[in-house]
Amino acid sequence: MKTLHKRVLVTGGAGFLGSRLCARLVAEDCEVICVDNFYTATKDNVSQLLGHPHFELMRHDITFPLYVEVDEIYNLACPASPVHYQFDPVQTTKTSVHGAINMLGLAKRTKARILQASTSEVYGDPECHPQSETYWGRVNPIGPRACYDEGKRCAETLFFDYHRQHRLEIKVARIFNTYGPGMHPNDGRVVSNFIVQALKGEPITLYGDGSQTRSFCFVDDMIEGFVRLMASPAEITGPINLGNPIELSMRQLAERIRELTGSKSELVYRPLPQDDPTQRQPDITRARELLGWEPRVPLDDGLKQTIFYFEGLLSRGLA
Repeated sequence: MKTLHKRVLVTGGAGFLGSRLCARLVAEDCEVICVDNFYTATKDNVSQLLGHPHFELMRHDITFPLYVEVDEIYNLACPASPVHYQFDPVQTTKTSVHGAINMLGLAKRTKARILQASTSEVYGDPECHPQSETYWGRVNPIGPRACYDEGKRCAETLFFDYHRQHRLEIKVARIFNTYGPGMHPNDGRVVSNFIVQALKGEPITLYGDGSQTRSFCFVDDMIEGFVRLMASPAEITGPINLGNPIELSMRQLAERIRELTGSKSELVYRPLPQDDPTQRQPDITRARELLGWEPRVPLDDGLKQTIFYFEGLLSRGLA
């Protein structure tokens, strides 16, 4: 008898998180359709999957409708680093909003369960700390980061309206800073910036006085959160924070990376970008209680794996 495999669509599937998710789903015997327009991703991220009989790669921009038959949809498509999402802010907003409309329409037609990769950026520069899902956020709607922040907020609105109006099974994950092997070396994110600068012996760039904080989750822990949220009972819609509640300052992160790489790079300071949040730390009570999830990989272990990955890129002249 022919085995029926779960058919799963991953938009943004060739990106940092998407490629890791595709590999996980293929390993769990799902049939995976990976959709990406390769705006920030490369085929190299999914090269190890290209010959697998249960993996299909499709070049497509989700601001246009997509017609496939699937059981589940992970909507991860959107540039996620300031360097990339501010390069074409109108397209960034279209990807979040038009992309959500198209994927929700697909989910409605196929009766698929759909997960939205939202972001901690919906909280903006928060007035409460740590941030829980009940906090509505403090976002500048006309600032340079608004194309991403407000685009993701609107996508959440659309997801919950489709849920209420069409009884769609939705899941909304609010992703906090994530790092690990597979990151783009020039994406402007703090972990990749610091590691590449440290390995090259260049000055490590801090913004402001380096006291602003973030909380960093290793990529495999984040993917586990996605899978658990998608598999949770229908009444668990989210939003659910996924991230590491251990908070540290940018200066502390830079010093830790400098120590782990054995770098002699000096720390240099630049003006703080507009609307850059001063604090970011998730309250993951919901994730612990509803999904039985919390990060497992210690920061040093994750950083060592990430440093090893970037050393490989640099040795091949790719960073």
